Amino acid sequence: MTVTVHFVTPGGILAAKGERGMRLLDLARGEGLPLEGTCDGALACATCHLILDPSDASRVPPPTAEEEDMLDLVPDAVRTSRLSCQIRLTEALDGLTVRLP
Repeated sequence: MTVTVHFVTPGGILAAKGERGMRLLDLARGEGLPLEGTCDGALACATCHLILDPSDASRVPPPTAEEEDMLDLVPDAVRTSRLSCQIRLTEALDGLTVRLP
């Protein structure tokens, strides 16, 4: 099953489809979006930071303490900020909307 994610960028909204189990970071990279993910998901950076739409935030599992520690280093983090390397696509996330900061 594919999962659709809507990425809100300065250039508009991009609807991307990814496979269940895929990391949100990998979907964004595959679409050419500027999420670095320098540590490749090792929770050693925050270069894959994105912001969940507030109406979708409750559909995503809560961040771990380690992820919250990394988000503390992001100057423009907000309540619904997340690291895209820590979010795996599931059927429950179909239609998710996220914004690149």
